[in-house]
Amino acid sequence: MGRYLFIRIAGFIGVLLFVSLLTFILMHSVPGGPFDMMGGEKGVAIPPELLSSLNHLYGLDKPIFVQYWIFISNAVQGNFGYSFYWTTRTVTQILLEQWPYTIQLGLLTLVFGGSLGLILGILAAVRSNTWIDSAGTMITLFCIVMPTFVLAILLQVIFAVWLKWLPTGGWREPKDWILPVACNAMTPIAVLFFFVRSGMLDVMRSNYVRTARAKGLGQAKVMLVHVFKNALTPVITVGGPMIAGLITGSFFIESIFRIPGIGQYAVTAVQNRDYPMIMATTLMWTTLISLTYLLTDLAYALVDPRVTFVKEK
Repeated sequence: MGRYLFIRIAGFIGVLLFVSLLTFILMHSVPGGPFDMMGGEKGVAIPPELLSSLNHLYGLDKPIFVQYWIFISNAVQGNFGYSFYWTTRTVTQILLEQWPYTIQLGLLTLVFGGSLGLILGILAAVRSNTWIDSAGTMITLFCIVMPTFVLAILLQVIFAVWLKWLPTGGWREPKDWILPVACNAMTPIAVLFFFVRSGMLDVMRSNYVRTARAKGLGQAKVMLVHVFKNALTPVITVGGPMIAGLITGSFFIESIFRIPGIGQYAVTAVQNRDYPMIMATTLMWTTLISLTYLLTDLAYALVDPRVTFVKEK
């Protein structure tokens, strides 16, 4: 296990360095610079002398690999500098202040979407080829084919404009959370339903399940102990990356419902070439996704005793 963790951690560091270098090079390959964009947005051409001074102040006049080395040296200390767009705030301040909104949205989505997806998947497997199975499949297909931004606008029109039950956006009180969480939960519902249903159906056809039933074990015990536990492996496979995706934000949901989360800030940073913010959010996403894959692999060993990280002799 120790050797396995060492290899994974070393690979994780290598991935971070590769992604950061690739992002840094691509970011600087785009013609123009962050202060050119700001001047164009305000409709005023920045004087060449001022532009040169700004580039010198932020080290943008140095060779690109020198800039990268300076960035890495500061990043390992948790210092990403000031944002080029939100000039009065550091990138760390922005992440600390705005990311909790995104995390809250992601966790609420996970609880609602994950629970509904699991329940529908279990019911569809236990009652396969019945109206329950068909209803669950129809709900899931709706979640797949309906674009998130279309559903968001539709729900706003129905529940906020016509019925006036819920607000159109914001993130101040619990009633503000209902519509964005419902829209954001579409993907978890669909993914978990199909994986839970197919996984349980495969396990239910196994010989050891038939043996357990032949021994007289009750349906509930067979389903919980033998079927559901052994069907969790494919669920864990998709669950880890899905959780990482939820807590890193959704630009569409945060924009449509005016949620001040990190997803909206990240897209704004790309549009305005806010280099420090782009690099920080990219590394944050890479770190979360890499960690969830590592935790997913470790969870395999807990769910399935056949999985081991020790090389057999």
